[in-house]
Amino acid sequence: QVELVESGGGLVEAGGSLRLSCVASGSIFSIASMAWYRQTPGTKRQLVAQIHSHGGLNYADSVKGRFTISRDTDKNTVSLQMNSLRPDDTAVYYCNADVMGHSDTGFKYYWGRGTQVTVSS
Repeated sequence: QVELVESGGGLVEAGGSLRLSCVASGSIFSIASMAWYRQTPGTKRQLVAQIHSHGGLNYADSVKGRFTISRDTDKNTVSLQMNSLRPDDTAVYYCNADVMGHSDTGFKYYWGRGTQVTVSS
C-alpha cells in the first residue's frame, strides 16, 4: 500500500508565498510522475503542476511563472513553491503520484487527503 501525505497549507495574504510538500511512503518500486491538483467546492479537481521521472514539467496556464514544482526522487517527495498568490488560488491542494508498488504489475494513481490553501485579499 502507498500513502501520500501533504503539508504546508495555510492562510496567506495576496502576494505572499507558501510551499507545499508531499511525501510518498509504503511499498514503492517506482514513481513515474508526481503532481499537484486543486479543487474548490462544486468544481472538478484540476491539475496545477506535474513533474515526470524524466524531468518533464506541466503547469496550468494560471500558475505559470508563479508556481514551481520540484521533486526529490531519492526521498519520494514533491514540493510546490507558490509565489505571488492570488485569492483565486484558494483551494484544497492534493498530491498525486503514479506509482508501481513492489507487488504490482503496473502503475496506479494515488492521492493524498489534501491541504487547504487560503489566500486573503
